[in-house]
Amino acid sequence: MQLSAPFYAADRLVSRWHDAIVDPARRERTVLASLLIYVLLWTAYGTIAKSSQGLHPDMTEIVAWSRDLSLGYLKHPPFAAWLVWLWFSVFPLTEWFYYLLAMLMPGIALWIVWRISADYLDVEKRIVGVALLTFVPFFNFHALKFNVNTVLLPLWAATTFFFLRSIRSRGAICAALAGIAAAGSMLGKYWSVFLVAGLALVPIVDRHRFRYFRSTAPWITIAAGLFALWAHLIWLLDSDFKSFSYALIVHGDKPFGEAFASAAGYLAGAFGYVAIPIIITFAIAWPSIKILADIAWPRENERRVVAVAFWAPLLLPVVGAVAASADINSLWSMPVFSLFSIVLLSSTEITVHAIDARRVLFGAALLPMVMLIASPAIAIMVQFAGPAPAAAQTRLLANEVERLWHLTTPRPLRFVGGDADLAYGVITYAVDRPRALTALPQPSRADIMKHGFVLLCFAEDKSCRRQMSGRGPDAKEIETEIVRNFFRVAGIPQRYTILIVPPTSITSK
Repeated sequence: MQLSAPFYAADRLVSRWHDAIVDPARRERTVLASLLIYVLLWTAYGTIAKSSQGLHPDMTEIVAWSRDLSLGYLKHPPFAAWLVWLWFSVFPLTEWFYYLLAMLMPGIALWIVWRISADYLDVEKRIVGVALLTFVPFFNFHALKFNVNTVLLPLWAATTFFFLRSIRSRGAICAALAGIAAAGSMLGKYWSVFLVAGLALVPIVDRHRFRYFRSTAPWITIAAGLFALWAHLIWLLDSDFKSFSYALIVHGDKPFGEAFASAAGYLAGAFGYVAIPIIITFAIAWPSIKILADIAWPRENERRVVAVAFWAPLLLPVVGAVAASADINSLWSMPVFSLFSIVLLSSTEITVHAIDARRVLFGAALLPMVMLIASPAIAIMVQFAGPAPAAAQTRLLANEVERLWHLTTPRPLRFVGGDADLAYGVITYAVDRPRALTALPQPSRADIMKHGFVLLCFAEDKSCRRQMSGRGPDAKEIETEIVRNFFRVAGIPQRYTILIVPPTSITSK
C-alpha cells in the first residue's frame, strides 16, 4: 500500500461529506449527523482524558444545587441546576453522561449557528462558518467543564437567532421565542444582561427600525421575557438580591487601574480564543484593510444589524467593568461567539470556494480524532502532574464516607457538609445521593437531627476542623488517608478528617 493511500481515502470521504452538505436534499440531516458525531467524539475524549482527574468542582457544585431545587442560589440563577436535575432524572450520574450533557451545549449552539447563517451566507460559507467555530476552545475543551458559562452557549445562540428573525419578520412567534430565550439566558447567568442590553441596541441601527418599533414584536418579546422571569424576580426580591451581592463582593470594588487592566485582558483573551478561525479566514481570503473595515462595520443594512448583535454583547462588559470598578474574565465571553463566523465571512468581498470548505472540514474532523487518540496519554500526564485531590479523590472519599457511615448506622446518608469542594464531590459520587449543607439552603434542625450528617475537611485545614467541635457525644471524628493510583502511576496521598454525626445524637452548640 502506498503511503499516500490514506490521504486519498480521507480526501474522498471529506469530498463526499462536503457534497452531502451542499445537496439541499441531504443537507440538514448530514449537518445534524455531523454535529452528533462531533458531540460523541469530544464526549469520549473528555471521559478518557479527564479520567484521572474526576469531575471538576464546578460540575459537582451544580449537582449539589440540583439536589436542592430552587428558584435561585447564592452564586447564580437556577437554570443549570434545573437542567442537571432533569438530565440525571433520565440518565445515570456517571462521568460519561455528564460530559455528554456538557458537549450537547456547544452541539446545540453550533446547530443554531448553522440555522442563523442560512439568512446571511451561501452554503460554502455556512460550512466554513460552523467548522471554524469547532477550532474555538469554547466549543470543546472549555465546554467539557459544565457550568453556568457552558449552559449559555445554546441559550445565547437561540436568543440571537429568534431576535434577529423577529426584527426581520416582526412576527409574534419569533418575538415571543426571543423573549423566552432571553429569560432562559438570564436564568442561566446574570452576565446575560449584556446580551439583553446589546440586542436592545440592534434595532436602532436597522434601516427599518420604525417598522419594528411600531409593530407588536418588541412588546411581545418584553412581555414573554418578563412572564418567563417573574418567579425568579420574586425570589430575588424575597432574598434581598443575594446573588447580586455575591457577585459584587467577589468581583466588585476594584481599583480603577485593576478594573481597566481586567477589561483589557478580557478583550485580549476573547480574541485570543478565536485566533485560529481568524488565521484560517485570512489564509482563505487575504482581506485588505478595506475588507477588514467592512467586516467590522458593514455597509449593508442586514449585515450591520448582525455586526451590532455580535459587537454590543462583547464590548458592553468592558464599559460595565470600568464603570463599576469590577473585574471580568475572558472565559465569560464564551457564549457571544455564535455570530462570530457570520460576521467574519458575510462580506461580499470574501469568496469561499468548495476546495476551501473541504480543507476546513478536514481540519475540523481531524482535531477531535487526534485529541481522542491522545486522550489516554493526557490522562496519564495529568496523573504524573498530580491532579487536585478535591476532584480526583472524591469518588474514593465518597466510598470511604459511606462505608464508615453504614458501620455507624443502617440509615442512608442524607447530608454532607464541611469543605465545599469535598462535600459537593462526595454527594455526587455517593450511592445514597445525599444533599450538601455547604453554601446551600439549610434543612430544618429537626430534619438534621432525624437523619444525622457528615462533615469533611482536609486534615491540614484547621479552620474547617474547628467547625467540627461540639457536635454531640455520639459524633465520631476519623482521620483517613486516600491515594488514587491510575494505571500503576502512583497518586499523591491526601489526609482527610471525617466527622460522623449519627441520627438523633446532636446537641445544641
